[in-house]
Amino acid sequence: MKLRWSRRAQQDLLEIGRFIAKDKRAVARKWVERLRRRARQAAKFPNSGRVVPEYSRPELREILLQNYRIVYQVGEGAVEILTVFEGHLLFPADSIADSDE
Repeated sequence: MKLRWSRRAQQDLLEIGRFIAKDKRAVARKWVERLRRRARQAAKFPNSGRVVPEYSRPELREILLQNYRIVYQVGEGAVEILTVFEGHLLFPADSIADSDE
């Protein structure tokens, strides 16, 4: 399946990288790459992620990487990463609407 990133998800990765880079730049690059690699795995196996509990919609799934949630939507022929955020935060409800841009 093709992998797409919403604007919000792209911005999420930038912010995560910038935050980590304040302390350790090399670690930030590696961490963001790990998140990207995990997203690529979701595109290969789209139903491997769990259904996002806040919505219970089968096409809206997430995979976890340590304390981060990578939320994606499964469509015809493509997986779109909607948002990436720390798991202790609330799900950003506006991230679903952002995917329609």
